[in-house]
Amino acid sequence: MFGVNQLKGKIVTGSQIRESFLKFFEARGHQILPSSSLIPGNDPSLLWTAAGMVPFKPYFTGAAKPPTRRVTTCQKCLRTPDIDSVGRTARHHTFFEMLGNFSFGDYFKKEAIPWAWEYVTRHLGLPADRLWITIYLDDDEAFEIWHRDVGIRPDRIVRMDKDTNFWEIGVGPCGPCSEIYVDLGEARGCGKEGCGVGCDCDRFLEIWNLVFIQFFRDEQGVYTPLENKGIDTGMGLERVASVVQEVPTNFDSDIFREIMDFTADQAGVVYGRDRGADLALKVIADHCRAVTFAVSDGALPSNEGRGYVIRRLLRRAVRFGRTLGIERPFLYQVAGAVIRQMADAYPDLAENRNRVMNVIRTEEERFGETLAQGTEMLNRMIAGAKEQGIFEISGRDAFRLYDTYGFPLELTVEMAGEQGLSVNEDGFAKAMEEQRQRARSARQETEYISERDVLYRSVRDRLGETRFVGYTDLEAGSKVLFLVKEGAEADRAAAGEEVEIVLDVTPCYAEAGGQVTDHARITASTGLEVDVYEVFKPVEGVHVHRGKVRSGVIAKGDQVVVRVDRERRRAVARNHSATHLLHKALKEILGDHVNQAGSLVEPDRLRFDFTHYTAVSREELRRIEELVNREVLSNLKVEVAEMPLEEARALGAAALFGEKYGDVVRVVKMGDFSLELCGGTHVGSTAEVGMFKLLGESSVGAGLRRVEAVTGESALKYINAREDQLLEIARIARAMPHEVVQRVEGLVREVRELESEAEGLRAKLARYEVQSLLEKARDLKGARFLSARVSSPDMDSLRAMTDLIRDRLGSAVVVLGSVAGEKVNLVAAVTPDLVRRGLHAGKLVKEIAAAVGGGGGGKPEMAQAGGKDPARLQEALDMAYKVAMGQFRE
Repeated sequence: MFGVNQLKGKIVTGSQIRESFLKFFEARGHQILPSSSLIPGNDPSLLWTAAGMVPFKPYFTGAAKPPTRRVTTCQKCLRTPDIDSVGRTARHHTFFEMLGNFSFGDYFKKEAIPWAWEYVTRHLGLPADRLWITIYLDDDEAFEIWHRDVGIRPDRIVRMDKDTNFWEIGVGPCGPCSEIYVDLGEARGCGKEGCGVGCDCDRFLEIWNLVFIQFFRDEQGVYTPLENKGIDTGMGLERVASVVQEVPTNFDSDIFREIMDFTADQAGVVYGRDRGADLALKVIADHCRAVTFAVSDGALPSNEGRGYVIRRLLRRAVRFGRTLGIERPFLYQVAGAVIRQMADAYPDLAENRNRVMNVIRTEEERFGETLAQGTEMLNRMIAGAKEQGIFEISGRDAFRLYDTYGFPLELTVEMAGEQGLSVNEDGFAKAMEEQRQRARSARQETEYISERDVLYRSVRDRLGETRFVGYTDLEAGSKVLFLVKEGAEADRAAAGEEVEIVLDVTPCYAEAGGQVTDHARITASTGLEVDVYEVFKPVEGVHVHRGKVRSGVIAKGDQVVVRVDRERRRAVARNHSATHLLHKALKEILGDHVNQAGSLVEPDRLRFDFTHYTAVSREELRRIEELVNREVLSNLKVEVAEMPLEEARALGAAALFGEKYGDVVRVVKMGDFSLELCGGTHVGSTAEVGMFKLLGESSVGAGLRRVEAVTGESALKYINAREDQLLEIARIARAMPHEVVQRVEGLVREVRELESEAEGLRAKLARYEVQSLLEKARDLKGARFLSARVSSPDMDSLRAMTDLIRDRLGSAVVVLGSVAGEKVNLVAAVTPDLVRRGLHAGKLVKEIAAAVGGGGGGKPEMAQAGGKDPARLQEALDMAYKVAMGQFRE
């Protein structure tokens, strides 16, 4: 074999491999770009950045222009389809790093192939006689380069079919692939005859995939050669590290061992001594890496989307921690180990350390409470099964525990076994597979580029870009370049028709960055009027105006005038500028850990989501509101400038998590108070915001809070409405407005005193009623029996009366019923001595509840039920004596 001993001290660690790869391609004219966020910027079709090329998708599709034609990166990636395989195989991960080199219309196969071979053999030191090459079936060009230029023997070049060696995702750029495989030796193989490259065993490991983007696939499946061809390569850092370091799995490389050893110390175990413990250590290391990076990039645990993925990974890691005996919150400490190891390559981890660890710890603590709820539910399932004489937990119940509370099947089996019950594991597997099938059927394959995007990209390429003048002008003369009706190109649109319009110039702001779209009107001297209700940018440089023709006809080539709705724009601008002031005020009052996590800027309100770990107190909200209004009254000048991204960051401009910025950015400055990167529209000075009023604060996920506010006229309307409410309350309470609080407090005290007095009277009446009922009890095989209809406002009162009567009767069965509205309430109680003789309150009340169209049950000594047919209550109560008699064991 080969490994560290053959590298002569050159490249050994994962960090060294990462650095050497980037430097190798930098020396060949590539610009090293930092990893993009795990949250794809400006691409709602993707949940996560799952490949090195994802940040460059607009460059390959032509939707945007690259900053340079040669790029190299080490990209953070996250994928979860194989989550159940993590730790059980040598190679599966949720989080991984993808090394890549990219060409956007510059070099092609003749350069990419020899460079790849040079790096793996000369820089990584992998022996040529252990390497194999795959190419697409008919890619003779790649074969000739590998064979003639690089010198690979033909028998070492394997032609593979379209399933493995042709890259495409729906409509868009695509092309053949060539992969480099390492032969890890016969000992790692399956031993089957014909085992070779492409076998499912572990012997032949793919370490580098070279994608040659040379075709464009259209909607009909026709492949057209691209004029500007591209290169997209990907090499998994964890895989190549395991090969270079000559270890059996990725988890045994230095990339994972430090994290795993830290967890092992926390658990008091040693890696390599127990397969079960090893699996747990691997899963925890992998999942914690994913969670740490995702939270650092702005994702937060929740019950949907990315948040659900994070929550699932975190809770799965916690569950595996419990198999190691770790009951306390610990994952946040493992995250600290991840940050220590990776911060040199990803400095933002160190910057976000406190926030990341706080979010993870908070979620761990919440999950601890959830596990407690799951334990309580399982205990109820076990008790219920025993009562019914069943000694098995159904597969569906076990799956419900797993799906709702994150309760692992192994824990359900263990706890049920302690009580003498088994678990239907086949039923659990069936329920799990049904859920997977539902997920698969619900999942829609996202096209690499939509048909609409293809259409508008061709418009831009043929007719040019839309010039946006809306930062300075709210009215502009323009020419109609292109029209779309019902999804297809059109020459004209008449009154009553919906239409999409591309203009050469527009003052209209397209929805972006949380700010809603402008509304506008397009007119012409011909009598044309189009009401524009949405403006969007399907591809970079093209503004599409969606609207309805009110009068006249609009046609390609028409000269028109576009007028933005000024009042709406002003209201939006007030709210957008207010969000900047609010963001800064939140940091000032709550701390620097606060970061924007989302926003919505509309004409009548603003919404702002931010990272914070506890509810914001009333006093803190008051201080935040006062600070924003102070800066509004300061009449700060709002200045906008464009500058290089690095210069803006050096000035301290705030950027948003997950947002993708170009080399030149727009910076909005409000005096010396606020400085943010922003492409939205703003007021000229903070005084134009007018009044700022917070409406409320709430939680929208673990470590994520939301505030809503109004400004200007909306704030005035809000305060006037509150004042009207105060005046109305004062009128009803017969008090002056300034005396309302004192008056209402007095009324509340009076109500409480009256309620207490009424409760006392009800108690007296109940005692009289109980005494009357006791006299109606009859004999039940030497015990006492009472069933009666009583006046009781709710189930709690009915249970209390039942308890009282049972205690007064001694050995007894008591069944009481009452009507509350259209609902029937039933309660049954049995004394312990009668339970031992076979009587069961739960079964009794369940049987009689059927008579009133309901159901229920409970424990042998006390149970309750409900029904929906009050007219049959007496019939149900009359049944009770016979049911009780039938329960006696002779």
